[in-house]
Amino acid sequence: MSASIRSCTRPCPRSWPGCGSSSPASTRPTRSAGPRPRWGGRTGASTRRTPPEAAVDTVFPPIAPGRVHRWCGAALLTAPRPVLLAAAPPLSPAEADVLSALPARRRAEWTAGRLLAKRLAAQAYGVPAAAVEVLPRQDGSPRVLVAGAPVPGAHLSISHTAGHAAAALARRPVGVDLCETGSADAVRRVAEHVLSPPESALVAGGRPEVLAGVWALKEAAVKADRGSVFGAAPRRVPLLGLRPPRLGGGRRAAAWRAGSAVLALVLAGPGAAAGRAATGGGTALVLPAALDHAGVWSPWPCRFPRDSGRGTSEGEMSGDGATSHLSG
Repeated sequence: MSASIRSCTRPCPRSWPGCGSSSPASTRPTRSAGPRPRWGGRTGASTRRTPPEAAVDTVFPPIAPGRVHRWCGAALLTAPRPVLLAAAPPLSPAEADVLSALPARRRAEWTAGRLLAKRLAAQAYGVPAAAVEVLPRQDGSPRVLVAGAPVPGAHLSISHTAGHAAAALARRPVGVDLCETGSADAVRRVAEHVLSPPESALVAGGRPEVLAGVWALKEAAVKADRGSVFGAAPRRVPLLGLRPPRLGGGRRAAAWRAGSAVLALVLAGPGAAAGRAATGGGTALVLPAALDHAGVWSPWPCRFPRDSGRGTSEGEMSGDGATSHLSG
């Protein structure tokens, strides 16, 4: 995206004055000489924002599949399931045993999620994907092993739908979740059980992307807490805002649009217990397939609960350090 506003001839939204043919020539503002402003209207601002035309169609910024993204110390990767199954590292004998015990309807999704997590961990630790195992703990949450040994301090979270998968790896408890916008009706049906009255007011209007984002953020937070989405746990995650996502309890949160799904990433607050007992690792919603998607890295800042003015460091958000291509 260019940092400066340039003239164009294509139609533009009426809320975007001074561009193209949407404004009569007599009403277009005259461009003054001097430095041109970046998005957000501040001359010389260092943070690029989504242009108004993109904000019209989507609540969350897009994320590019097949690249490792880094946010607040977490590594995040998402990809379409067909791509994963076409060029996949092998499952270990222990992983194959877990797979064989699953119902047939769950095996393809489970495999896609584990293969993606193996590739993410392999890149993070600089080892072949075949040397990485992703096996369930007693509570069902995934753990990373390299050459048969658990990796100390590694926290892994996986999410998958019929057509997409996502994985996140961090040194603190982390949760990731994909929710299809097509599941908005299902979210509406459970809203009274997972949303407080203020949260219901926040999502008033029922836009599918908003409802999917709310569910994904709640479930990702519960995963980071090593809890279960069944019962009262989602309701105990306070949702304070969506643009950008803000959660209570000292959690850090971000969300992106991944094709037809919303992808949420949550890092647990400082008081979260990594070894907290869980009652299960399942999801309360059955989600349809997601579409393939290509996008760019998100502009959401990495904000700290007690210092909302601190943005993401340059190493996390800018230059080649923000993303890296997923290699075979």
